Amino acid sequence: MAAKATLHCLTGCAIGEVLGMIIGTALGWGTVATMVLAIVLAFFFGYSLTLFAVVRAGVSLKAAVGVALAADTLSIIVMEIVDNGVLLAVPGAMEAHLSDALFWGALAFAFAVAFAVTTPVNKWLIGRGKGHAVVHQYHH
Repeated sequence: MAAKATLHCLTGCAIGEVLGMIIGTALGWGTVATMVLAIVLAFFFGYSLTLFAVVRAGVSLKAAVGVALAADTLSIIVMEIVDNGVLLAVPGAMEAHLSDALFWGALAFAFAVAFAVTTPVNKWLIGRGKGHAVVHQYHH
């Protein structure tokens, strides 16, 4: 269950991160601006995936926002700290262009490390009835 929750988190974060990195890189933005955009979009898409599922299960949007915040916040924070930290640690990753293997390789590596670090966090949350445990009741 923790791996599934982490994969859910990774999916939303990856959509936002990749989109943010593509936009920032394509526009020639610096590292800080690109990372801020990527992080904002990661949170947006991370929460959106949960909101979509919970609203589809019949929960009001207002209640679904509360569920998404409770379910995803810590997981997304950990995911973002780890994957952005890894990207910053890989020499040249933030200066790489979209056509460079380094850009995509570093991003994939960062996601893999973030998944490995975030899974135990989600396991801990679920074991305490928090995190994706609060969303589980809405999955059909």
